[in-house]
Amino acid sequence: METKKPTTLDWDSFRSLGNPENAPEEPSEIKVSKHLSSHLRVFIEKKQRGGKEAIIIKGFEGPEEELESLGKLIKQKCGVGGSVKEGEIIIQGNHREKIMVILKDLGYKNAKKAGG
Repeated sequence: METKKPTTLDWDSFRSLGNPENAPEEPSEIKVSKHLSSHLRVFIEKKQRGGKEAIIIKGFEGPEEELESLGKLIKQKCGVGGSVKEGEIIIQGNHREKIMVILKDLGYKNAKKAGG
């Protein structure tokens, strides 16, 4: 195993790190689907999860890549884990209210709570 030596900076380089003009660019916003007419249903589920709650989002109509980017965005905004499988977005924990707000803000007017 090779160890790396710490990089040293001269004073001018160090000072430039604190300058906001030298800050790296913000990552671009994740592109989310424009299939806003999808009738999304937001379910809460405990079965087969060891008693832990998960949110399942079903009913997305559109390309798989856009479903994945929507799932990634929801996970980031909720600060939790999850996955996208078989046309469904699975989010760990009970964040249904927060997810409903996120979907409404993105323009999914047809998103509704369903199930438990």
